[in-house]
Amino acid sequence: MSIVNLPGGRALTLSTEAGWGPPAAPPSRRIAYAAAHVVADPFAENAPGAPAALDWESTLAFRRHLWSYGFGVAEAMDTAQRGMGLDYTATRELIRRSSAEAAAHGGRIVAGVATDQLAPGAVTLDQVRAAYAEQLADVLTAGADPVLMCSRHLAATARDADDYLSIYRELLDASDKPVVLHWLGTAFDPALEGYWGSSDVDKATETVLELINSNPAKVDGIKISLLDADHEIRLRRRLPDGVRMYTGDDFNYPQLIMGDEQGYSDALLGIFAAIAPAAAGALEALDRGDRETYNRCLDPTVPLSRHIFQKPTFYYKTGIVFLAWLNGHQDHFTMVGGLQSGRSVPHFARLIELADDADLFLDPDLAAHRANRFFEVVAG
Repeated sequence: MSIVNLPGGRALTLSTEAGWGPPAAPPSRRIAYAAAHVVADPFAENAPGAPAALDWESTLAFRRHLWSYGFGVAEAMDTAQRGMGLDYTATRELIRRSSAEAAAHGGRIVAGVATDQLAPGAVTLDQVRAAYAEQLADVLTAGADPVLMCSRHLAATARDADDYLSIYRELLDASDKPVVLHWLGTAFDPALEGYWGSSDVDKATETVLELINSNPAKVDGIKISLLDADHEIRLRRRLPDGVRMYTGDDFNYPQLIMGDEQGYSDALLGIFAAIAPAAAGALEALDRGDRETYNRCLDPTVPLSRHIFQKPTFYYKTGIVFLAWLNGHQDHFTMVGGLQSGRSVPHFARLIELADDADLFLDPDLAAHRANRFFEVVAG
């Protein structure tokens, strides 16, 4: 029976199995990347501060699942716990293995370039420059397209906007492929305060546009994760022709992807990995021009996404992995860095209710069985 005994004594009967299935083809009107999590090895240390040890087969199987639903994979992004448990040794191997898997399965893949091989603490701009260059070379050698992620080291070291422009322009020149820029807000990482040389978002935006306009042929697009839909739309309308806006707004994605008479956003989203079947159905409907079905697929996922990404937002990874476990994508609820402790029992209970409202349980009996085991252990 697909009944979950929620903490507090209420019983929730999960909806019958959702009718989602893989689409006939990837979406044609939008590019959609799902930022994928990693599956920890449950028999390894994976304690806070320990090197990450991954279950490689389950990690790669999840990426095959995303490709089967028509999504590209955004690899080694913050969803994969960059800066929150996934060290660069594991990151480099993840990018190498996932890129090889993408080539074998005809899957689209981009991968994050950052500076997290440097030790925490004070560094020089030359060290930041060298660290970025090393990771860019690793991604290009693996065969993935680069995503230039925000760097905590650069945020702590840069004196002004010119320092950002200098380093990023060198990276654009060094890449033999167009890159995706990534602007991650402080809700996701407080250490990125003042990125692009200013805490004033409008001033920072001018710096970003100066960078893009100086070499638009080398910029495929920019992913914005500021959770500010109005700002995203304003910036989207100012991008040069051919430069895409990839929404990273896990609160307002349906309307941003739908767009308006002046344009739309493509997607590079953490929530898409959790809601892949529903999102694939929505994008398939959008290809047909069926806006009603698009909204019917995506709108019920928004309360779930807002719940998973609630403050402190950077613990959203815990909800992503919990839902992946309930849906049978991995055999355990263990995360690198011990991050499975990042959310509370009431949070998980509400997550189950919202996922059920959105018809996201592919096997309700399995989800109920695992949820009941979890609550028996953690809530008594």
